[in-house]
Formats: sequence, C-alpha cells, structure tokens
Amino acid sequence: MDKGVSAILRKYRSGLLFLLCAAVCLSAAWFWGGDYANRDGGGTPSPTPAASGTATGAGGGSWASAPPAVPIGTPDPPPPSATPDAPDLSPSAAPPSASPPPRPGPTAEPEKPAEPALDREQDLTDPAPADEAPSAEPREDADPGESAYTCTLSVRCDTISDNLAYLDPEKHALVPADGVIFPATTVTFSEGESAFTLLQREMRRAQIHMEFVRTPLYNSAYIEGIHNLYAFDVGELSGWMYRVNDEFPNYGCSRYLLRDGDAVEFVYTCDLGRDVGGGDVVQD
Repeated sequence: MDKGVSAILRKYRSGLLFLLCAAVCLSAAWFWGGDYANRDGGGTPSPTPAASGTATGAGGGSWASAPPAVPIGTPDPPPPSATPDAPDLSPSAAPPSASPPPRPGPTAEPEKPAEPALDREQDLTDPAPADEAPSAEPREDADPGESAYTCTLSVRCDTISDNLAYLDPEKHALVPADGVIFPATTVTFSEGESAFTLLQREMRRAQIHMEFVRTPLYNSAYIEGIHNLYAFDVGELSGWMYRVNDEFPNYGCSRYLLRDGDAVEFVYTCDLGRDVGGGDVVQD
C-alpha cells in the first residue's frame, strides 16, 4: 500500500505542487488583503456589503460597487429652494419691540425780521409817538386858509469854500461862490409837517437835487446829499445838519414838527458840526 501511495505521489507530484503553491498564494492574498484587523479583535467590524456598498471577492478582498439602484416610480426629492422655511421660534428670532418715538426737541423761536439798514448811516432813534408822526409824503401846495402856517427855509454850504482841498475837483463847480444853495425864503406848511417834508417839497419845487434814506419804522429820514454835495465828500466828518431858530435839535429833521414862524436852515459841516456851531449835538 505504501508503494501504491508513493506511485500516486510520483505520478501526480506536479499537480500537487501546483495546488500547494496556489493555496499558499491564496492564503497570502487573504492575509494581506482580507479582514485581518478584525480577526485580531482590534478593529471595528466591517460593514456588510449591502450597507457599505462594496462586494467581497473570492479571496476575501473588496472593491467599490455601483450605487444602489433607485426604484422606478420614486419621485425626485424637491430642490432645497422649493422647501418652505420653517418659522424660527427661537427667542433670538423674536421681533424687536417697538421703540418709543423720539421726544420732540425745543421749538425754535421764529427769527425776528431784520431791521432796515441805511446806506451810509443807520438811524437808532426810538420810534416817534403816533401823535407826533409827520406826514408820510410832502405836500406840494399848502392851503393858504386858516390851517396854513409860514416859516423860512434856507440851504447853505459856506464851510466847503474853506475846505476845497478835500473836495473832489470835479465838484468844485457845484459850490456857489457865496455858499448859498437855497436862499432864506418864506414858505407855507400845514399843521403836523416836519422839517424833512418841508425841505423835500421845496427842493422839488426849486428843482434842486436831494437824496435821502427813509426808515419808516422810526419815522426817520437821513439826508445824504443836496445839490449833489454828499456826506463825506469833504472828509469823514462832513455831512448835512439842520438848525431851527439858531439851535440844533438833538434828533433828526423828520421828527421835528414845524411851528409857525420857525427859521429852518440846512447847513453843510466839514467838522462834525463844530464849524457851524453845533459841535455838541448829534442829530440821529
């Protein structure tokens, strides 16, 4: 029997060697590519082919398989944008409480109207009393009846003749040789007229140039120029003043109410009134 076995081994020695080599190769392949870590108890069990999506080969190896098939007729899931957002009920998503309206600031006071300004000099006198306010416009002709009064009026510029060096040469011809622009003349006026309205009317009648600035708020008028001779033409202290009965009132000519028999004079000063006898008077 031993001879029979030996004969069989000799006869099939090549095939047995082949099978032995094949077994060794398969064992090595299974050892290196199989689930050796799980057999040692140190790793986690590998997922089943159905769960992991891999198929196990004959030698214990694994390879990637195709994704699981989707059953026919299953509707596609809606896109993310089509899914309505669920309301956020967290405390942080609560709407902010309405803030109280801002308190109104202090009411701005209305701006006061600007007081009228004069071109050369501003009149700062108090408003004239209502019962002493002169006529707004000069009267061309006074009624010679019982309501008419008389006074004298004159306009002079004698002081300029002594200060021609300070006057513009182009205006030298405007200065009369005797300094009289309007000689003393008896004129009529009505009750309530002022020295200003009298001068304005008589200069218009005599066709003599006159320029002024009126401030109705104070019933005031500032004489800028007569006969084209203006304030400041003969220095910064020069200008027109008026006197009544040889006295210089300390207020403007538009506030002086005429009296019967007054002698009214408008004079040009080159030294703030000191050269005409009114140096201590300021006629505002």
